[in-house]
Amino acid sequence: MRERRRAITLVLTAGLLLLCVRADAADRQIRPFFGATFGGGTTFVDPEEAIGKPNPAIGVSAVFLSEVFGAEVEVADAPGFFESGDKHLVIHSRVTTISGNVIVAAPHRLTEYWLRPYLVGGGGLMRVRTTTSLNVFDFAKVVPQVDVGVGLVAFLTNRVGVSWEVRRFQSIGTDTKEVGLSFGGESLSFWRATMAAVIRY
Repeated sequence: MRERRRAITLVLTAGLLLLCVRADAADRQIRPFFGATFGGGTTFVDPEEAIGKPNPAIGVSAVFLSEVFGAEVEVADAPGFFESGDKHLVIHSRVTTISGNVIVAAPHRLTEYWLRPYLVGGGGLMRVRTTTSLNVFDFAKVVPQVDVGVGLVAFLTNRVGVSWEVRRFQSIGTDTKEVGLSFGGESLSFWRATMAAVIRY
């Protein structure tokens, strides 16, 4: 419970940071994206052994970026996260994340928005849900998480651009466990690669 409060506090703090950064931001951006998760690891029961396989992901983020520093709030969803597609032991699953992050980008005066690299990192909450065919290994958990990644953004016009990003997500502070649903403390981690449309406003 304490870890969840910390994660919620982190997201709220990022929101306040967004408000502060927005006043002087050179860029206010909306980034709808799609991509895939991969390279996952978990202690949750994974009947279809799907955790390490690529899985589609979609989401959207709001970014406020100044000369170097910025902030981001992001919501993402990965439906079918624990499904491999051929065993039918899991009939419904998904992992949803909400994150508040800090961005450090290459200075605007050096890049002029053309192939501008950046680092991003922060944390928030991760909701993990699985429904199995026999209802034996069903679970729905909300756990704190941290994320860190790198990206590249390029503008095609003054208002429209694209970005590419790789980010890692890791649950934290989940030492508790439910008998039969996880091996040891509850833990989930994965990588996510995405491509986004970037819209300045």
